[in-house]
Amino acid sequence: MTKLEIDTAYGPARAELHCAEEGVAVLMLGHGAGGGIGAKDLVAVTRAAQAAGVHVALVEQPYRVAGRRAPAPATQLDTAWLTVADEISERFDDLPIVFGGRSSGARVACRTAAAGQAVAVLCLAFPEHPPGKPEKSRQAELDAVEVPTLVVQGERDPFGLPKAGPHHEIVVLQGDHNLSADLEGVSRAAAEWLERVLRPLT
Repeated sequence: MTKLEIDTAYGPARAELHCAEEGVAVLMLGHGAGGGIGAKDLVAVTRAAQAAGVHVALVEQPYRVAGRRAPAPATQLDTAWLTVADEISERFDDLPIVFGGRSSGARVACRTAAAGQAVAVLCLAFPEHPPGKPEKSRQAELDAVEVPTLVVQGERDPFGLPKAGPHHEIVVLQGDHNLSADLEGVSRAAAEWLERVLRPLT
């Protein structure tokens, strides 16, 4: 495991690299708004991706590196993420890159997929709407993604259940927003999907 510190316009970000033996692609994973890269579902997906021959970069946003819990505005999150993506892409000789993350990190991955030339997007617990406010839907962020997208969602997630679309599929598992009730299911869904979407590229 290697740790990188990457300067962004909003302070340093960190990336924790977990390399596969012979990686065919890189999966960048971002954390939730108030959580870190140690979230159980992120750890489970990291292991599953490595086993599937995918390098993983767990990315800590600058506000977390600076010790703040309240998330930065979306534009700052997206800009910092794309700066890290450039660095990761260079380090791995322009291997195909998959964007992903849990909750807020999933939204960042969706919003930046086109600009960052991601070949696919992996969303863990996509926050479809704030709890109790279904009228404030974020479905448009998901629908705007034009590359293959997987959403892994807990059936009792208070942030709602996104709708499937032409480019994205939804896997619903037991549990709520933290997805820890069925980590094996999370791992299996991510590994099978990664192998499927990356096979044509290798």
